[in-house]
Amino acid sequence: MLTCGLSFVGLTGIVRHIGTDLPAAQQAFLRFGFGVVILLPQLRRMLRAGFPPGAARLFAGRGVVHVAAVILWFYAMARLPVAEVTAIGYLNPVVVMLGGALVFGERLTGARMATVAVALLGAAVILRPGMRELGAGQAAQVAASVCFAGSYLYAKRLAGMMPAATVVAVLSLTSTLGLLPFALWVWQPLSLEQAALLAGTAVLGTFAHYCMTRAFAAAPLAVTQPVTFLQIVWASLLGAVVFGEAVDPWVILGGTVIIGAISLSTLGEARAAAQRRAALLPEV
Repeated sequence: MLTCGLSFVGLTGIVRHIGTDLPAAQQAFLRFGFGVVILLPQLRRMLRAGFPPGAARLFAGRGVVHVAAVILWFYAMARLPVAEVTAIGYLNPVVVMLGGALVFGERLTGARMATVAVALLGAAVILRPGMRELGAGQAAQVAASVCFAGSYLYAKRLAGMMPAATVVAVLSLTSTLGLLPFALWVWQPLSLEQAALLAGTAVLGTFAHYCMTRAFAAAPLAVTQPVTFLQIVWASLLGAVVFGEAVDPWVILGGTVIIGAISLSTLGEARAAAQRRAALLPEV
């Protein structure tokens, strides 16, 4: 998870460097397009094997929400400090928790509701409505967090039907196809350097997802989830050292509140699950 976080922050830094020189939809398309090239040998085998009934519809739905998410994220990344985008992005697990209750009928316990309330308080600390002017960048990143959460809910359903590698690879393909018309609509000539940088985002993004998958296989969420908080540390350092962005203590505080609430909730649920498993063991 540490390597995953560093890879995602590196990807973020590249997108921040390109900024508004290229439209968000074009950058997003090239990022996923290069990703498809990386995954092409694997994709061929998967597509030949076919999908179980209902999976194609779920893949299409996920592609729609993910396309919206990445366009909004690229738009926000070009206009906001790196640390602020990272901190607002911590809302993803909170929205997933709420979506799990609405879509999958998962119980919203008192502890989970408290987590949502505290996380929303952290978001308010980051955004500070009424204390500063909020622009399109903040709105885009909040909307991106909601759309990414929708994509993760689709992934949860698909993960029960197909291998994780297939779910990730098909996401790259559907995102590329979905982004194509938006990219063509706003297409601008790009330099060799910009093309190389966006190819780098595909490598970093693919590697980050690989590391995340390995981490989830090696340890429970109670262990991996808190490590994601380090992303805001790397993002703050990247913004300050590379882009000369001032470190906003409110953003750090709000991000800490959100990830702290999520981490405590994850740890509590892991302990409760362990106790339930222990209660089911036969007495010796």
